[in-house]
Amino acid sequence: MKSIIASIRIVIATLLICVGIYTSVILAFANLVSPDTADGSLIRNGRGQTIGSRLIAQQFTQPGYFWSRPSAVGYNAAGAGGSNKSPTSPDLTERASKLVTRYSATRENPLPAELAATSGSGLDPHITAYAARYQAKRVAVSRGLDPAKVEALITDHTFAPGGILMADQLVNVLELNLALDALH
Repeated sequence: MKSIIASIRIVIATLLICVGIYTSVILAFANLVSPDTADGSLIRNGRGQTIGSRLIAQQFTQPGYFWSRPSAVGYNAAGAGGSNKSPTSPDLTERASKLVTRYSATRENPLPAELAATSGSGLDPHITAYAARYQAKRVAVSRGLDPAKVEALITDHTFAPGGILMADQLVNVLELNLALDALH
């Protein structure tokens, strides 16, 4: 009986230390050092309502918005993951064909690969500046904006996450769309 009580005490002590105390200390440190990322990099509107995260893609379907990469998980952050389908899968071929039609891509104006293929997580919030510029005309026409203004907005929201070590420059789709909304 004494060994059972001792075992229960050890389990309780371990849970308190590893789950309660350790987690609280790490969270407190994260909030002290980087409060924005500790809270999930959430984006809030002027009324303080959470409208998304800088780290998780959202689906945009209206022509007046930049569209994110397709998602194999339906933009559900609870179920992140790729599709695990072969490049020769008929399902992927059908989805890609629909996307080519949706973007009105042609041989002369091919669709950037990231706008036809999902990311490994299915939740990548970024597209390349090239993919954003590919969509700029549609967005400008739909919103009645000068295309140069939309191009300038893309340039303002472009960043290189790897600095000079990474050739591709990225754009966060949610932040770019929020900047578009702020123009009106």
